[in-house]
Amino acid sequence: MPGPEDASTSKEPSKDTPVTFKSLGLIDPLLESLERVGYKKPTDIQVESLPHALEGRDIIGIASTGSGKTAAFALPILQKLWEEPKGLFACVLAPTRELAYQISEQFEALGSAMGVRCAVLIGGMDMPTQQIALAKRPHIIIGTPGRLLDHLETTKGFSLRTLKFLVLDEADRLLNMEFSEAIDKILKLIPKERTTYLFSATMTTKVAKLQRASLTNPVKVEISSKYQTVDTLLQYYLLMPFIEKQAYFIYLVHSLAGNSIIVFTRTKAEAQMLSIILRILSFAAVPIHGDMSQSQRLGALAKFKSGSRKILVATDIASRGLDIPSVDVVINYDVPQHSKDYIHRVGRTARAGRSGKAITLVSQYDVELIQRIEEVIGKKMVLYETEAEDIAALKERVGEASRAAKNEMKDMELNGKGKGKKRQREEHGGRDDKDRDDDVVEAGMPMTRKKSKHRR
Repeated sequence: MPGPEDASTSKEPSKDTPVTFKSLGLIDPLLESLERVGYKKPTDIQVESLPHALEGRDIIGIASTGSGKTAAFALPILQKLWEEPKGLFACVLAPTRELAYQISEQFEALGSAMGVRCAVLIGGMDMPTQQIALAKRPHIIIGTPGRLLDHLETTKGFSLRTLKFLVLDEADRLLNMEFSEAIDKILKLIPKERTTYLFSATMTTKVAKLQRASLTNPVKVEISSKYQTVDTLLQYYLLMPFIEKQAYFIYLVHSLAGNSIIVFTRTKAEAQMLSIILRILSFAAVPIHGDMSQSQRLGALAKFKSGSRKILVATDIASRGLDIPSVDVVINYDVPQHSKDYIHRVGRTARAGRSGKAITLVSQYDVELIQRIEEVIGKKMVLYETEAEDIAALKERVGEASRAAKNEMKDMELNGKGKGKKRQREEHGGRDDKDRDDDVVEAGMPMTRKKSKHRR
């Protein structure tokens, strides 16, 4: 079987002749849906991958974040579904719960003219409700590996023997060791005769990881270089002493008041702390991290997307694949340890041709990290100018807010310890929580909860 190293590689699209969704060979029901959702013309990844996908080829798609990867794999699946309407037709695997929901929304929007039915299988949600949805034989299943495997092993009457398509979105993340056991088991339980798509903003070069996905004569579609940020993104660094980090951060947020901002932290505790400090100082902020229940996480995203909260304080759980419209600024409160994580974070802004800003707080301990990131992305960041007097005036208020936030977090921790074990398991998704610990894994932090004996 040919491996990815033997894959034919497509070239960048010609800019001389305009390409339309119709000229790519899409059917009228899909063209109607595309018009309804406001997709005017295909993106580069769609132009390059759709002809191969419509021919039935396996695809390895590599393109920068915000480039339209979801539609690139959803459209050929929906076109084939129109020709062969049947349940349990395609399965899409995603590394996080929020991304799974987002993919489902795109499938339903693009497949609205053909009445496509989707089921989302993720941890942290009720198994019986998902089993009822599976009994209705949805066309498309979107899920995280752990929960999908749970259903394949325990849900009576459910199998993917009729599956025609398998998609690994954010494939480099799914092919990491964290998900490897579940992915291996899933691949043994689905048909070998299928079409497989691997899509990602960045792709690891280890061929062995890709060969596990059992691609057959794949075509490799690469629109961007391995590590790249878009040209419409303005990238800054803010230099400050570590001891005054919170004061500089609040100054920065104040100077950007009115903008839609995502703030990235390294740990869950820091995300919670900063969101409380911002709230005390009258900024409309909401946190999202792996210690929140699924309903809390979805609620936080909904508030941010609707604009009722202008600031989302997040761990790396929100750095992958989420398409949040019109994010003006990304602030890296903590410099990410890996350049790839930086690219994913700043990719939340300057999407689909829009402009955006990324500002990274750099202390005396972070200089080497930021230089490494600059070397990888091939760009020098610009110094973000600050006013020393304004920052000095903020220090006392920020210090008071920080102390109040610490007390509030202590109270929350004490209340959390009072919950029963069953309630805690329900909130954290029981044994299937590998899809919620994106922030822990990205930050390289140890798990705080002990594994149960029966947990995979």
